[in-house]
Amino acid sequence: MLTPFHLAIGVHDLEAAERFYREVMGCPVGRRGQDWIDFNFMGHQVVCHKVANVAQSFENPVDGDAVPIPHFGVVLTQSAFATLRDRLLAQGVEFVIEPTTRFLGEPGEQSIMFLRDPSGNAIEFKAFKDIELSLFATD
Repeated sequence: MLTPFHLAIGVHDLEAAERFYREVMGCPVGRRGQDWIDFNFMGHQVVCHKVANVAQSFENPVDGDAVPIPHFGVVLTQSAFATLRDRLLAQGVEFVIEPTTRFLGEPGEQSIMFLRDPSGNAIEFKAFKDIELSLFATD
């Protein structure tokens, strides 16, 4: 059984972060302090800390896409991925990388989508047809 991860990220606007993670992503709010908020990010603990400077972002080419670095995310089931994708599309969320299939026909074939929170933190969601065979598949 996997246990939840804990990730602390910097945000420049705590109220905007709360709106995004609570309303757009559907994350319940946990504990909070004056300069931080815990979110239940699909069973994982993501903590947004108000900071003066959010980390610089870079890009790395992967299968024809410019993948934002750093990024974090969650591997979902195909049905959960489709439900989230449809909800985000209905809300008019702007994607960094539109929902697509990467590595088509290869061992690591996966559905992916990338977006950014209001502070520019990149988030990836992915799903595999068979997670047991594909998550750590090699050629």
